[in-house]
Amino acid sequence: MKSSIHTICNSLCERKKYVNYRTILFVDVFLSVGSSFVTLLFVDNFIVDLSRFAYAVVLAGVVVISFLVFWILGVNKNIIRHASIKSIGKMGFAILLKAVLLGVVILLSDLRLFDHHLFACCLLDFLVTTVVLVGFRVTLVLVYDFVISLYGSGKTRVLVYGSGDKSVALKKRMYTSKHYHVVGFVNPDKYLKSCVISELPVYYFEGEEDFIHFVKKCNINGLLYPSHEEARQEADRLVRFCQDGGLKNLVSPPIDVLGDGLKKTIVREIRVEDLLGRDEIQINTGEIAKNFADKVVMVTGAAGSIGSELCRQLVTFGVSHLVLFDNAETPMHELRLELEKKFPDLKFAPFIGDVRQKERLRMAFEKYHPMVVFHAAAYKHVPLMEENPCEAVRVNVIGSRLVADFCVEYGVEMMVMISTDKAVNPTNVMGASKRLAEIYVQSLGVALERREIEGCTRFVTTRFGNVLGSNGSVIPYFRKQIEQGGPVTVTDPRITRFFMTIPEACRLVMDAATMSTGNQIFVFDMGEPVKIVDLAERMIRLAGYVPGEDIKIKFIGLRPGEKLYEEVLSNEENTIPTGHSKIRVARVKEYCRDEIVGAYDKLAELALAVKVEETVRLMKQVVPEFKSKNSVYERLDQRERVVIGRQ
Repeated sequence: MKSSIHTICNSLCERKKYVNYRTILFVDVFLSVGSSFVTLLFVDNFIVDLSRFAYAVVLAGVVVISFLVFWILGVNKNIIRHASIKSIGKMGFAILLKAVLLGVVILLSDLRLFDHHLFACCLLDFLVTTVVLVGFRVTLVLVYDFVISLYGSGKTRVLVYGSGDKSVALKKRMYTSKHYHVVGFVNPDKYLKSCVISELPVYYFEGEEDFIHFVKKCNINGLLYPSHEEARQEADRLVRFCQDGGLKNLVSPPIDVLGDGLKKTIVREIRVEDLLGRDEIQINTGEIAKNFADKVVMVTGAAGSIGSELCRQLVTFGVSHLVLFDNAETPMHELRLELEKKFPDLKFAPFIGDVRQKERLRMAFEKYHPMVVFHAAAYKHVPLMEENPCEAVRVNVIGSRLVADFCVEYGVEMMVMISTDKAVNPTNVMGASKRLAEIYVQSLGVALERREIEGCTRFVTTRFGNVLGSNGSVIPYFRKQIEQGGPVTVTDPRITRFFMTIPEACRLVMDAATMSTGNQIFVFDMGEPVKIVDLAERMIRLAGYVPGEDIKIKFIGLRPGEKLYEEVLSNEENTIPTGHSKIRVARVKEYCRDEIVGAYDKLAELALAVKVEETVRLMKQVVPEFKSKNSVYERLDQRERVVIGRQ
């Protein structure tokens, strides 16, 4: 018996086809005729004697009227299991229309037996038909709910967070889930305590003890959030309660981001990125689309974390052709397959190349003549670049210079360079190399403004901190260490970093590019800094372990070139506000291109010859604020440096 019930439930949950709407129409007409026949029997026995002719005329009229009314209004096309008040109201209107038309037929048929009782007979027919048809639908829904509830006994029992429209919609989406059974709602405020929403109770918990007692009593297995924003609001309360109680913290992506590939994994466990992210940034998509629509756009470093997300967002703004420039073969291949699948009509060209190779870069510009260039190609790992400064210079400085020079030569309208907060008062080679790239790009923009060189390119630089989940970032690294059983390695208990999601960073990049008038460095509001040790502890708890007991945290000391606190120019003293609350323009030292180009030529020569100490020394001369920390190059800071440029 139990297996039979489960078989029926599986059939109900898995079937993608519903009962044919023509069958529903036939059943509705049959029930409508039956209701009218019952009405006639009542009238015949208690009100007035009816002839067989009267029965025949009325029932024939009911068949025709019911068919036409139900078919025209489409009441049979509503899926009964998803019946709503609106669909029931539509059915009631159809039944009322049937009763009115039936009265007209009786009058036209000259059935005088109904003369003094026509209104009463039509009203009775309306009431009986309503009870039968609406009752039929309600009965089917109740039976379906009963069968589904029986099937839910083996599922993960969850509470849905919130009491708004998104939470109710999520409950409905989980209705036929094979894995989760919603048993109630959790409201953050007590004013809805003991209320019922969508036939389920609403709960409110004062504290952790109250919460743990309830979930044990009712055998709750998890808490389901309708979006990341709600999860972040409860990061230090309900999320922590679930972690301490061994419950699952679950989140569902919004309906508008669900695609075919997500339908089987609509619900997943909360990751630390969900809790660290911020509320969605509002951008002027209309202006951005106008800025990039029908243009050839090139993205260097297109296969990287930032570059690939820029590509995903750019294709939604109607670019005419997208050029993907990167030297990483496998990531480029994966990005190509993704774009071909998701955007089959997109014109794009994967171009394998290195920004250090001048002629290969020239070939890309010569072949595609991009109108906008996003320069995201860079070496970014601080310890590696501290050990390989010449390569940092070749890619981050010389590569950026080549891209910028080709933008001017080929008449590119705008170049957007992706920089980093590590370029602010750099303490390592990587940060200094990005600052050098900023200086050259900005000096080239100044030269164009002053007509010292010919060209029409606008240069825009964007500066932000760490992005959540990027290749090689701390979060994937910690996650891997946790999967291996620890320890989780943190450089220093005091170290903090700013974090931003990749999509958020890319949206701000495009918004900054849209509002820029040229030759500006835009600084993003990175929010509050996060202590890395707190991040490690939270990730361990989200994985279901206890920090310090199940998974150890080990402090290994600062790495070469690393500093405790990153700086972002975002206060009113050294930035200028823009029309966007999260974007400001940095006030930075301005350099003259003619005065620095010789130093950059020398820097390229030294880097190519792998003269490490001479390369770093020259970097410090061009960027006087570059002071090494925890690095072998600290000794160079004791020597006199030549300051190039002017305020």
